[in-house]
Amino acid sequence: MVADTFGSVAQSIGRLREQTEGLFTENFKETPIWWDDAQPLDLTPQNDNGDPRCGLPNRVDVAVIGSGYTGLNAALETVRGGRSTLVLDAEQAGWGCSSRNGGQISTSIKPSIEKLARKFGIERAIAIHKEGHSALNWIGDFIQREGIECDFGHVGRFHAAHTPQHYERLAQDAKQQAAVQDDVEIIPRSEQRQQLGTDAYFGGALYKNHASLHPAKYHRGLLQRVLDAGAQVMAYTPVLQIEKTKDGFVLTTNRGSVIAKDVVIATNGYSGKLLPWLRRRVIPIGSYMIATEELPESLVDTLFPQNRIAGDTCRVVYYFRASPDRRRVVFGGRVSAGETDPKISAPALYHDMTRIFPELRDWKVSHSWAGTVAYSFDTLAHCGRHDGMHYAASYCGSGVSMSSYLGMRTGQRILGLSSGKTAFDDLPFPTRPLYYGTPWFLPATVAWYRWLDTRASEKAKHNANLLNQ
Repeated sequence: MVADTFGSVAQSIGRLREQTEGLFTENFKETPIWWDDAQPLDLTPQNDNGDPRCGLPNRVDVAVIGSGYTGLNAALETVRGGRSTLVLDAEQAGWGCSSRNGGQISTSIKPSIEKLARKFGIERAIAIHKEGHSALNWIGDFIQREGIECDFGHVGRFHAAHTPQHYERLAQDAKQQAAVQDDVEIIPRSEQRQQLGTDAYFGGALYKNHASLHPAKYHRGLLQRVLDAGAQVMAYTPVLQIEKTKDGFVLTTNRGSVIAKDVVIATNGYSGKLLPWLRRRVIPIGSYMIATEELPESLVDTLFPQNRIAGDTCRVVYYFRASPDRRRVVFGGRVSAGETDPKISAPALYHDMTRIFPELRDWKVSHSWAGTVAYSFDTLAHCGRHDGMHYAASYCGSGVSMSSYLGMRTGQRILGLSSGKTAFDDLPFPTRPLYYGTPWFLPATVAWYRWLDTRASEKAKHNANLLNQ
């Protein structure tokens, strides 16, 4: 049945592609809309003197692998703490999800307090949720303190209910969350359009303190602070091997080797074969996004009257917002497990975007792109040490604040500060039998979840029609 469902979804995407031949603008780009304002900085090592090392130092106190939010925040702490710090990345700095995400900032904790309490006890469950709020509050304070211009604002997030049952669940979760927050308000369907200009949902929860930013501008500002503090950042320098020694670690790169006392693994959804232990515990999932061409201001005001960021309760999640200049709609979701061509993912996203916002059917797509997020089997973020190396990963699609926060805490932990401790420390980091880093189960799982979402939606609409007759 799952195979049949997956085949049906693939056929549907094929039909969508045929039906949207005129979908793209003439200047269509397969790069993030964010790069139009903040292209990743060119940190390609120069080789003017013929040295194959291209400036790679022989020894550093801290080597950070990955130049996204996690790695840069860890590096900022260690270099300002007096440790010589080197950041290495296989691509250009900021090329990954740190400049490709939707710029939505939540508390980042997916499991409910009730679910976490069954596993870890009520005190630990509340502590984990409080860390989510600490991360949200911290990133706003950090951006203001550092003077990073990235369109940050507490705009509020509307979490839309896919069905009436999901609405009731959101209301129940809001009561449980009263122990850690008081900024949530349940919005019935009758008042939904005051928050989001659509009738596709059945009410939702409004998280008033959730925020948004321009992800590429935030990354660029963060990167500049790291460089100004004296850290070295080297792009196109993949780490090929790590050897543990009695004094630290030897990292072998394409430019030579470097010795480091401490190592931070900050690769998240782009974790490859370098560390099999971590690779068995993070699930890389493609997340796809589109941006519309410029829209009339009045239309954006109708769809996003309060400038909320938004997402829904579907198993295959959608997330969307107005661009910071309120001239476009930016829409994302997990439309495919293995397809990486933005021209193929765009029609599927466009179909669902116009289902939610029919007013957008007359408007084209100017940008379509993809990034790779990392999930864990328990849908929690994880940080700690393994085999002497520090890591933070698996933000489960909600990582803007949490990746930054846990990166910062990791840097503090390396400096020996008690403030580096978190409620995530020493949590079991599960894997599954037969999983070695390639999520072979995703195509069938995504197809099955999409079928369940469609079935639930159709049932909810049918019941609503009956009530209206």
